[in-house]
This record gives sequence, structure tokens and C-alpha cells, in this order.
Amino acid sequence: MSRGRLEAFSDGVFAVAITLLALNLTVAGPGHGKLINLLGHAWPAFVAYVVSFFTIGVIWVNHRSLFSGLARVDRVLLFLNLLLLLFVVAIPFTTATFAEYLHAGGSNARVAGALYGAVMTGMAVSFGLIFAWALRHDHTIGTMSPKARRTAQLRFGAGTAVYLIATGVSFLSPPAALGCYAAVAAYYVLEHTPGEPAPGETASGGPATGPPAAGEPASGPAAPTSD
Repeated sequence: MSRGRLEAFSDGVFAVAITLLALNLTVAGPGHGKLINLLGHAWPAFVAYVVSFFTIGVIWVNHRSLFSGLARVDRVLLFLNLLLLLFVVAIPFTTATFAEYLHAGGSNARVAGALYGAVMTGMAVSFGLIFAWALRHDHTIGTMSPKARRTAQLRFGAGTAVYLIATGVSFLSPPAALGCYAAVAAYYVLEHTPGEPAPGETASGGPATGPPAAGEPASGPAAPTSD
């Protein structure tokens, strides 16, 4: 399959998921008190929205960066990408659930926070599997040294460990867990996709081949074929 078709399908899913987040931002209409008080009461929904918006946004940015460096897409990568999207489209649901129960507190808030963390962990693991598969089976354009690969995988998978920790923290303090989820989003905003070479060279230091231009054959192990 051509890389472009996979990216187009994924972009559509990301767009739907990030749009659904905004549908959860509602406050009661006139007759239910002062608007400023209603907005203040709904703070969990706004905070969870911002965290999830940037999380999905970062996923999209790193997804673009990762797949633009692939020389070919095989069947396994297609299904790993579907696994990633399975968790992405669940983020709006867990965001709304977490926000709704966070304000009420109690055991339900802890379960809602853990549910949010479980989806985030699943998303991170599936994204890590995509990255590991691409590296292991030499789907990437150019070359990477073994040391660069190990470093890239550690940097790419750092968020998974934090998501697991935050899921556990949810059972102690849901607001603190939300802070951990926000910290992961902030980390990946600042941290670009690991293994990206500097301009003009590959991750191993050699000349960069770069993704193929429109109409040109791809370099690397095999050129993507048309559908």
C-alpha cells in the first residue's frame, strides 16, 4: 500500500477524534445560576479537554514524522496503525468520563482516571510497536546505528512508563494523575520524533535520502507501490 493512503485515513481519524473532544464542553443554559460560576464548576472538563487535545495533536505530529520516514508500509504496519487508531478514537469518551467524575470525587473518580490512563497506555504501547517494527524490519529511509536505535526507542517509549505510573496514581489522587497526563503531553510537545536525523544527514551520520518527492520512486529497501 502507498504510504499516502494510510496517512490520509489516519488523518481523518485524528480529525474526528480531536473534534469530538469539543462536544463535551457544555454548561447549563440560562436559569441555572451565574455563567462565571457554571464555568468554574466545569473546570475539569476544560482541563481534560486541553490535555487530550494536545495529546491527540502530538500523536498526529509524531505520526506524520514517523511515517514520512518510512520507505514502505507492510500488512503488519497497517494493523499496528489500526490498533493505534482504536485507542485514539476512545480518548474523547475517556476524557468526558474522567472530567465528569473528577469534580464529584470518590471511588468513581479514581476508576475514571484509571480508565483514561488505560487508554493512554494502550495508545502509547501501540505507537511504540509501530516504531519498533519499522526499525527492526528496516522500513525506515536511510540507516540508524544500533546505539541510535536504542536511544530512539527509549525516548519514544518514555511516555508509556509515565502513563502506567499515572494510572496507578489515579487510585490515590485523580487530580494528580491528570497532572501526570498533562506532563506527558508537554514532554512530547517539546520532544520531536526520536531518531529524526539532522537536516542533510541520516541518523547514522550519512547523507540523507529523504522521503520521495511526488512522482519520484522511494529510496530504501523497497519503494511503495500503488494500490
